[in-house]
Amino acid sequence: MSLDTDVLIIGAGLSGIGTAVQLIRRFGTYNFEIIEKSNDIGGTWALNTYPGCGCDVPSHFYSFSFALNPDWSQVYPMQPELHAYFRSVAEKYKILPRVQYQAAVISAAWNEGSSTWTVEVQDTKTKAIRHKRCKILISAVGALSVPRDCDIPGAAEFNGKLFHSAQWDTSFDWVSKDVVIIGNGCSATQIVPAISQGTGAVHKVTQFSRQAHWLAKRVNSEYSRSFKWAMRWVPGVMRLYRAWIYFNKELGFQGFNIKSGEKIRAKWAEDASAYIRQTAPERYRDALIPKTVIGCKRRVNDTGYLESLHQPNVELVYDDPVEKISKNGLSTTSGRFVHADAIVLATGFQTHRFLFPMKITGENGITLQQHWDQVSDGTSSAYFGTCIAGFPNFFTLMGPNTITGHLSVIYTVECQINFILRIIKPILNAVQRPRISSGGAQSVRVKPEAELRDNSWIQEKCKALVWSTGCTSWFIDPHTGRNTQMYPQWMFLFWLRSFWIPWEDFVYSPSSSKPKPVGSLSTVSLWIFLHIVKNV
Repeated sequence: MSLDTDVLIIGAGLSGIGTAVQLIRRFGTYNFEIIEKSNDIGGTWALNTYPGCGCDVPSHFYSFSFALNPDWSQVYPMQPELHAYFRSVAEKYKILPRVQYQAAVISAAWNEGSSTWTVEVQDTKTKAIRHKRCKILISAVGALSVPRDCDIPGAAEFNGKLFHSAQWDTSFDWVSKDVVIIGNGCSATQIVPAISQGTGAVHKVTQFSRQAHWLAKRVNSEYSRSFKWAMRWVPGVMRLYRAWIYFNKELGFQGFNIKSGEKIRAKWAEDASAYIRQTAPERYRDALIPKTVIGCKRRVNDTGYLESLHQPNVELVYDDPVEKISKNGLSTTSGRFVHADAIVLATGFQTHRFLFPMKITGENGITLQQHWDQVSDGTSSAYFGTCIAGFPNFFTLMGPNTITGHLSVIYTVECQINFILRIIKPILNAVQRPRISSGGAQSVRVKPEAELRDNSWIQEKCKALVWSTGCTSWFIDPHTGRNTQMYPQWMFLFWLRSFWIPWEDFVYSPSSSKPKPVGSLSTVSLWIFLHIVKNV
């Protein structure tokens, strides 16, 4: 049976684009397809179009190491600029023709006899079903892709607009309207100042905060023409600037250790508390300072949110939760009624239902969920956040326990891509050059004991870090208490793992195609040094 494509990538966001580019750069192949459920590429930066949407990582580090951009307009870029950047990368490498838009992967099943995946793809408009066969299946959907459902009673009765911040209704004109925002994380604190100020402001925005977040002062300077000129024309300066950002942010990890990072966190909390008290209205100051350990949840950069709370058309409700939604607004537990023309749910994503709603079936007819029921109490887990025992030739990007609390997700994704391409090299060689690679690898699988060992190490390491101090966050599965999101180590060590692969943890079929060790320690050290200089 013939293949429809060598590699099938689910998702055309930053991780899907990055994978496709590296397949081209390293293997010289365009024999891949990307399945994208929306009508555009860019992932979160195409879907999130809410007012004020931007990034909390400096632009020169929130970019691919192989596609540095000297023309960033400011330190923290906004959504339109980010979307344009990722699209420009895809256009440069001629990836767009390889993307199938408005298509969703419904299921995928492993075929042992042919060592291939059969993927069921549905057209989201016509509902027509097609089946695609591939050798390598890569999930690039990420953890923040499925918004949380509205769990407030009466939502179906509401006559106005009700939508999630990640599904912003562009037909809604908020000028002079009453808007309710539920949530107090990054999205909510970006939306409130964006819609409450100027001539096109709302009549009133009422924000319901479920929990306080540590807010940090953010200085978003614009880059000057001379700075951009230096980035573009002075050899090595842009990469040096990027490395400077990396090293300063990497140092922040030491503050996450419960014991050794106590003094660092105390300084973080002191600075954040002083900033909140100095900037926020007096009536909200105590409510805006969290009672949780700083660092337990990712800190939120203040984009003018605290200043906006001084405005008469902005109200923060922190002690009277929403109880029910009705036709024209909502009611709180105290019995107060709040009129609303629109209700915006800035309530996060279904981070603990990894790859939902796809059904992935591996060896012996075992689904991903059945596998996780057996090995990790029903919660998602993976070896290096990338490989899952019993699912050969299947890899996940931005998978379980790959999130960083202090660096850029793109750094993590590039490490995983490097890891995957080294793992699948014997398989692609066998597919693309069958005469040269006669008898080459057909499949690769991680050993079950290696997966269990890695996941046990992760959970044990997480216990020593602030994420386990008891705050409510999307890092922790509320049913099992397991941390399903965060990687509990310095990220340069995460990168090192993507290079120094313990090949004994993997089984290739046939076994004669197993890659050779990387070489002597001196050779490895030199390679690592050169790679850091090139890719940081």
